[in-house]
Amino acid sequence: MTNWSELTARAGRAGHHLVAWLMWDPAAIARFEELGVPNGSGWLIAWRVAPLGDMSPAAVAATTYSIHPDVIEVVLNLVRSVTSSEETMRVLDASVATGLDEVAPGLAADLAPLSSDLWRGVDAVGGEFRPLFAAHRAEPRPSDPVLSAWRAANCLRELRGDVHWAVCAAHDLNAVEVGLLHSAMVDRDEYGGEEWIARSRGWGDDAIAHGWERLSQKGLAFQREITDEGRAARHAIEQQTDELTSPAWKAVGADSARRFCEAIEVHQSAILQRVNDTAGQRWMPAIRTTRNS
Repeated sequence: MTNWSELTARAGRAGHHLVAWLMWDPAAIARFEELGVPNGSGWLIAWRVAPLGDMSPAAVAATTYSIHPDVIEVVLNLVRSVTSSEETMRVLDASVATGLDEVAPGLAADLAPLSSDLWRGVDAVGGEFRPLFAAHRAEPRPSDPVLSAWRAANCLRELRGDVHWAVCAAHDLNAVEVGLLHSAMVDRDEYGGEEWIARSRGWGDDAIAHGWERLSQKGLAFQREITDEGRAARHAIEQQTDELTSPAWKAVGADSARRFCEAIEVHQSAILQRVNDTAGQRWMPAIRTTRNS
């Protein structure tokens, strides 16, 4: 009998790996720069929020949840002054089409047959209060099976993100608190403490101090460190995210979900190394998370 919570967690981790390399891909950033964006700045945010169209920076920041609104506003103003969402998505497609096999040789061939099953999962769930998922799902679907499978998998990744933020909001966790709490999911020594993730999203000293104060009032932190209760709460949020995201993966089907995971898992080390080489050793914490951390 399939343990859907475990398989959903596994598929979620695989989906993060499938997308992670693209965030800092030099070729993608170069293409983005060709659109007129200075130095291709903001690429890792721009392609994710492009399907949201002309939403206000404040609304876009609300969908990303953990990123400082000023960062979102700077990126959107920069990008929107020189190019369009449609052009940004064309850069995305070109970069996936040429870059996936460079990073993970053979992965494209393994993904292509899963395209229709992945889209079945995407179409099986509603888009209500799932803005990034709904926006990416509404994009035109590529005819190329590899790109189509990648796009479908990214929709499922955005679904997980939207669900996760809804759970965090239900627990009254603000943008800084979620960054601090996520340190419970990674190697504290690798990250040099418990503040790096929140700071990497643009939050400064005052906001960090206030975040610690809020967590302390809830019993989730003490003297600027996550408590055992805080770690347990963060893992419970992850489990709830798994459970609430599982209907989509049930629609994909157990066999195809496992094939999806297996296709990506053999490349996880190579993808992690690519992120380390292009971004740094602490970026994309979602691919550095272990279930028992």
